[in-house]
Amino acid sequence: MTILPILLAITAILMLCWLLFTLAIYALPLFIGVTAGVFAYQTGAGWPGAILIGALAAAVTLVAGNMLLTSARHPMARLAVAMLFVAPAAISGYYATHGIVRHTAPSEAWQLAFSIIGAIAVGGTAFVRVTQLSAARQPGGNPPHG
Repeated sequence: MTILPILLAITAILMLCWLLFTLAIYALPLFIGVTAGVFAYQTGAGWPGAILIGALAAAVTLVAGNMLLTSARHPMARLAVAMLFVAPAAISGYYATHGIVRHTAPSEAWQLAFSIIGAIAVGGTAFVRVTQLSAARQPGGNPPHG
């Protein structure tokens, strides 16, 4: 019976990591949506208005980012737009990894090392996903496999 909680904890951590990697490219729209929603709520829009404004701001951010990625001709412009989506994903990867590692590694140096590795992994995954999404939407682009 003591092995079951351990297996459930490992499964929960793996599921949360999978969720983090899957949703990492939406960190920037989420951040902008939450910021706009909080601002709308503080200016008197109420809960329904804040949720609507936040969802609208997140959707506009996601659509604008995709449009910029697909319409930008210069590779450096595409890289700059992709980095706007990758940077918040890497930051969230750092803090998510640090939250997990904080409970398992006693040394702060190892916590920092694993957190940086997590940030690189999540940021790299977000970069690949953002570039695959833009390649799939471009005329003549190859759709992502898998």
